[in-house]
Amino acid sequence: MADNTTNETPLVDVRHLKEYFPVNTGFFKSTPLKAVDDVSFQIKRGETLGLVGESGCGKTTVGRTILHLYEPTDGEVVYDGRPIKSKADIDWFRTKSTMVFQDPYSSLNPRMTVSDIIGEPLDVHHMCANAKEREQKILELMDHVGLNSEHASRYAHEFSGGQRQRIGIARALAVDPEFIVCDEPVSALDVSIQAQVINMFDELQEKMGLTYLFIAHDLLVVRHISDRIAVMYLGKMVELADAAEIYDHPLHPYTKSLISAVPIPDPKIARANKRIPLQGDIPSPLNAPSGCPFRTRCPYAQEKCSQSMPEFKEVSAGHFVACHRTEEINQ
Repeated sequence: MADNTTNETPLVDVRHLKEYFPVNTGFFKSTPLKAVDDVSFQIKRGETLGLVGESGCGKTTVGRTILHLYEPTDGEVVYDGRPIKSKADIDWFRTKSTMVFQDPYSSLNPRMTVSDIIGEPLDVHHMCANAKEREQKILELMDHVGLNSEHASRYAHEFSGGQRQRIGIARALAVDPEFIVCDEPVSALDVSIQAQVINMFDELQEKMGLTYLFIAHDLLVVRHISDRIAVMYLGKMVELADAAEIYDHPLHPYTKSLISAVPIPDPKIARANKRIPLQGDIPSPLNAPSGCPFRTRCPYAQEKCSQSMPEFKEVSAGHFVACHRTEEINQ
């Protein structure tokens, strides 16, 4: 893949990442489920890359594999110029990067107080010299995410969904990370709370110089927070560009369909907007179509689409797309 940054070293450089899970498909027989299949992208320091796609397309697996919560099947993750390979690399990487999980109900231990949940990363990485310093750091983190100090001794189940997600974010900030993988952090929350949490992510990024990989399926949320957006389909990257460029000039048929489905608050514009419905269901990653994975649902599919996977290439400055017919369908 061509370089999609300026000359500066990207903070996160994902190269040909693959994550295959063996699935038992019969007597002593297993078939690889290609959750992530040859995905490459870069994230610059201080930017937010939004990662979107339908449920089951491999978004979350990308985030977890980058952080080595899953051992990559193939490919490599380079962080700030250092390849993450050995156990020592991973241990170092985990003091620089962290994750905010999707479900604030299941990602917090119900037997631990808020203070212990937030303090756990401090204990694991031995980041505080004594109990007083630890307590001070926890209260500081709680203040960052809008929680009161009296919440420290309470348990997670005593809080609303939005407050629980704030606890999860405070825990993620405990190691003073540079890079955070946000795995659909607002999808389990009420719409009114979503805006507050998104704004908090923005403020924290400005205040602490954070870099985000923001995984979501809600394109409105992604547009609001992202500098660039990457679109995934069935384990493959199909398009990557600046957020405004993706919205105004989507090139891949799948991206066009996703954008056409985004609700528009103005009724006049909404009526004039033409939905591009997709035919059929998303295929199983266990039995993915040959060639381009999107061809079974694509209105532009031709014979060549079934024969080879289109190259993920740069068609204009910073705009990458994987489609055999990009030029023909975007004239």
